[in-house]
Amino acid sequence: MSSSQSLLLLAAPLSPPTLPRLVPPPPTSAPRLPRLAANLSRPPPLAISSPAGFSGGGGGGGGGGGGGWWRQGGSGPPDPGDGWWRWLQSLHPELLLLFVLLHSGAFAAIPAALAEAIGGSGGREGASVWEVRGGARTLLVPDPTGTSYVVAGDGRRKQAEGEDAEKAGAGRAELAALRRQLERSWRRCATVAVQLLLPDGYPDSVSSDYLQYSLWRGVQGIASQISGVLSTQALLYAVGLGKGAIPTAAAVNWVLKDGLGYLSKILLSKFGRHFDVNPKGWRLFADLLENTAYGLEILTPVFPHLFVPIGAAAGAGRSAAALIQAATRSCFYAGFAVQRNFAEVIAKGEAQGMVSKFLGIMLGIALANRIGSSVSLALISFAGVTAVHMYCNLKSYQSIQLRTLNPYRASLVFSEYLLSGQVPSVKEVNDEEPLFLNLSVGTSRKESKILSPQAKDAAEIICRRLQLGSKLSEIIENKEDACALFDLYKNEQYLLTEYKGKFCVILKEGSSPEDMLKSLFHVNYLYWLEKYLGIKPSDVASACRPGGRLEASLDYTQREFSHVKLDGSNGGWVMDGLIARPLPLLKGFGLLDPALKAWSAGR
Repeated sequence: MSSSQSLLLLAAPLSPPTLPRLVPPPPTSAPRLPRLAANLSRPPPLAISSPAGFSGGGGGGGGGGGGGWWRQGGSGPPDPGDGWWRWLQSLHPELLLLFVLLHSGAFAAIPAALAEAIGGSGGREGASVWEVRGGARTLLVPDPTGTSYVVAGDGRRKQAEGEDAEKAGAGRAELAALRRQLERSWRRCATVAVQLLLPDGYPDSVSSDYLQYSLWRGVQGIASQISGVLSTQALLYAVGLGKGAIPTAAAVNWVLKDGLGYLSKILLSKFGRHFDVNPKGWRLFADLLENTAYGLEILTPVFPHLFVPIGAAAGAGRSAAALIQAATRSCFYAGFAVQRNFAEVIAKGEAQGMVSKFLGIMLGIALANRIGSSVSLALISFAGVTAVHMYCNLKSYQSIQLRTLNPYRASLVFSEYLLSGQVPSVKEVNDEEPLFLNLSVGTSRKESKILSPQAKDAAEIICRRLQLGSKLSEIIENKEDACALFDLYKNEQYLLTEYKGKFCVILKEGSSPEDMLKSLFHVNYLYWLEKYLGIKPSDVASACRPGGRLEASLDYTQREFSHVKLDGSNGGWVMDGLIARPLPLLKGFGLLDPALKAWSAGR
């Protein structure tokens, strides 16, 4: 018997015995009562006589059979002699019903039926139910899908975990979308920056050292602008900021910085060729000069009575530094422009400088606001900024790989070629070259692959002994020596001899930078003849004879110079000439007799 059937039996009890028939049950229970009646009509196994009170009910649902006391027309109590079944029938109807329910086990289904009636009878979606097992009850709630029930605590936890997982997944998706958007924005900004700050066709349109140099120059430009802001603030405090002296300060600033600055530029312009020969060293010197000028300007509030001389010296130093920086910058840019895009490299370099200045000015203003009028804090800040500035300058110059040949670089290349037959790379030579001759400042300590220590020593010695642009009257003592030199070098555009330990080169009028480079190759070979063969200098006439020192070295130079030029060009060097200071030329060298007469007259 099901749980629903047990509930229906409770709702429809048996009729009292005085009625001739049982009261018809409700329509919903009609199919179930005949089965109940049939079950009741079966006697228990221990019955002595089979009762007939329920057997005759049949489909009419009445009590028309058997010998029960409730039969139609029957009256009086039952006879106990009819057996235990007749005694059971004589009991009260409620007790009889209780006995039937206990016998059929319907009580076991009542709790489940109650749970079903409470939880699901209404048919409400999302309603909770109670699960009853023995004496324990468990609250069940619908799961998030609505297709089953779960324990209330577990359901909430699982639902919370699901919601958290869903939120986490949504957060990860949003983060990934944001990352992609940032990457796209970064790529766009990088593309715009490359177009504005780097030459077209980068990196193929410039040399390999361009980017490293530009990065170091960008940082040093920021540091330079910070120092400039600090020095300007110090000048304003020195002339009396806020005391009505601002117009006077502007006038003094113009006179000192512009007027004296113009004068210093004019005086330095005569050294322009020196900037070409050693641009790295001069550029570092200009940076030192600029920082010195900034330091003097920062000190002006301490010595307000010396404002004019200190300001004048600082203005002249800054103007001179600006001239040297502009001149040497052109040398560097010329080396970067491998596709002859010289103007574009300069334009992009100026754009990079503007970015550095903009950032430096902002940082300088912020730092100046923190410092105020304190000279000690200004000096401490200036010292730190100057250290960064000079370090970045040094690294930027070390990163430059100049491909042109000055006397030192050419001596390194030629000496190594004469020793091993190999041309050293551009990077090796630039790493070895010091920023200042006779000083090891700025020299890289990397191990060389081709350059030997002997070649390095030879280059240093040759540069000390080299004297380009000697005067004939200073190195020739007699007519015989002059005639010997004229005869030996009649097909060359230079004269070379050794005088008082110096390699003296006299250039002919109309000589080219290539002739200067050839004369330096001749000097290198002459040095190695002395060093390895032990040939000592002799008089000029003897050295010019066949088999002499000058004659043998000139013969080798004429045969090998074209080969070293070719190998050097293949190694990345610019072998079209030597970069050196302007030299006095020997005029009328093509006419032997007039030259000798002029020399004799001069003696």
